[in-house]
Amino acid sequence: MIIDGEAMVTPAVLEAMARTSDERLRTVTSALVRHLHAFIREVRPTEGEWEYGVDYLCRIGQANSPTHNEGVLFSDAIGASTLVCLLNNGNDGATETAAALLGPFWRDNSPRMEDGGSIVRGPTPGPRLFASCQVLAGGKPVAGARVDVWHSSPEGMYENQDPNMAPMNLRGQFTTDAEGRFRFASVKPAGYPVPTHGPTGDLLRAQNRHPFRPAHLHFLIHKPGFKTLITQVFVDDDEHLESDVVFGVTRALVGGYKRGEGPAPDGGADEWWGLDYTFHMEPGEARLPVPPIA
Repeated sequence: MIIDGEAMVTPAVLEAMARTSDERLRTVTSALVRHLHAFIREVRPTEGEWEYGVDYLCRIGQANSPTHNEGVLFSDAIGASTLVCLLNNGNDGATETAAALLGPFWRDNSPRMEDGGSIVRGPTPGPRLFASCQVLAGGKPVAGARVDVWHSSPEGMYENQDPNMAPMNLRGQFTTDAEGRFRFASVKPAGYPVPTHGPTGDLLRAQNRHPFRPAHLHFLIHKPGFKTLITQVFVDDDEHLESDVVFGVTRALVGGYKRGEGPAPDGGADEWWGLDYTFHMEPGEARLPVPPIA
């Protein structure tokens, strides 16, 4: 089709894409073109602005490394990750535990742990945390499920970010028992800023947004026959619950972290916290995500 004016561009592209044999690919790319072209017509970017936008996308890719995924971070910061997550999980509200973002720091090879084991692998100052959790589906225990746990330190950094932390610190993989329960010991997580050294940080600064996430624990629960549950459990009193930079806080995920009284479960006398939380899975495909970092 010979283009005769801007109004012909979109129909010409859609006509060319109509020959795509894969139906889903045709649907997705056609919708992308329609919405992108509509955005361009609404905003009417200058050529310089368009060049800057394309360069910005290139810089997102260039900022990736084996220990940092800028693409995931950017998707999180504009709410796209949370929107996709909520559209694909929860069974229209029938599932009590909401799904949440995987985030950019999950590893598929965290150490396997005995029930009740500590995921603290080196000096990590901070209040101790003892978690006792259960996994249910339809009110019944889910036994033999793999549970990955990972979180930031009380200083607000993941082990792959902090060269002073022991490898795999604050990461562990557990298996639910016959009652669907698993337990672990750690330290109470802290809120933290997302990395701001790349293009996503430039965007946050330009929008006068803070970079902080409220304190939380990450969980990935996997068992054949059930949809893999990827979620987070947030600390109740964190100041950034209402303004999470990645829009990941839902009410179902604000957990019951309680300050311990008396001796800790391991007999220690220092400050400690407890977490008792029940996860709810739904039938579906047991699929592990692609690890964002090596």
